Amino acid sequence: MSYRPTIGVFDSGFGGLTVLKALLEVVPGADYAYFGDTARLPYGSKSVDTVARYAVEASHYLESQGAQLLVIACNTATALAFDRICAATHVPVVGVVEPGAEAASLATKNRKIVVIGTDATVTSHAYRKALEQKGLEAREKACPLLVPLVEEGWVEHSVTEQVARIYLAEAFADGFHDADTMVLGCTHYPLIKPLLRRVAPGHVNIVDSAESTARAVSAHFQELLPHRDGAAAERRVAPRLKFFATDSTEKFRRLGQMFLGHPIETVEHVDLKE
Repeated sequence: MSYRPTIGVFDSGFGGLTVLKALLEVVPGADYAYFGDTARLPYGSKSVDTVARYAVEASHYLESQGAQLLVIACNTATALAFDRICAATHVPVVGVVEPGAEAASLATKNRKIVVIGTDATVTSHAYRKALEQKGLEAREKACPLLVPLVEEGWVEHSVTEQVARIYLAEAFADGFHDADTMVLGCTHYPLIKPLLRRVAPGHVNIVDSAESTARAVSAHFQELLPHRDGAAAERRVAPRLKFFATDSTEKFRRLGQMFLGHPIETVEHVDLKE
C-alpha cells in the first residue's frame, strides 16, 4: 500500500503544468493527479458562475482520484472562484494568488508592485486586493497576447520580446517606474521568464507565482504525511503522475511537454457533464 499523499492540480489547460513542475522540485514526496479542462478553455471569457461550476466539477473529479490536497493552478479560477471551490470540496485547497502576493510582499523594498496577467485575472483585481491587504501599492497590467505566443512555442522569439517590451513599458509608466517587484500572475509566463528578465527594468525582482504556490503547498505537506512505519521508504520512490484532460489527449501530450519540461507518457480523457 502506498503511504504517499496525492496532490491534485487543476487548471483550465496547460499553464498549470508550470505549477506541477515547481511542485515536483519542492514536494517530491507526493504523487500527483493533474486535471486540464482543455475542452472548456479559455476560462477568461466566461462568467464567474460558469468558472466556479467548471472548477468545482474538476475539483470533485480530483477528489475521486484520491487527492488529499488541491492546488488551483489557474489564476482565473483562483481569482474568480477560490471561495466557492473551498466551500464545495472536502480537502485543503491552495490557490496561486495568495502565495504570489505573499512572495511579493517579502521581495519588495519600496512596497510598489506590478502584476502582469490575463484580462480575466486583471479584471478580477484579485492580486491588487491581496497586495493592498498587505499594505502594498499595486498596478495590474493585462498582457493578453503573451499566452498564445507561449502556446505557439515562441518563448525566445523576437516578436514575443517586442510584445513584452511594449506591455512592460506601459506597466512601469506613470508613477510605477520605480516599482521594484513584478508578479507573474499567469502560469504561462514562467516559460518566458528569461525574456521578461531582459525586458523588465534592471532593478525589478520577478516573483513567479508557480514557485510561490509550490512553496505554500510544501508548508502544508507535513500535515498530509501519515505517521506510519515505512512512510520514509515510500517517499524515496519517484512520484507517480496521472494526467487527465477533457479534450485531445495527443495535443495535451505535445503542448504539455513544453510546460512540464519532460515528456508526458499517458493522458486519460475525461468527459465532464456540461
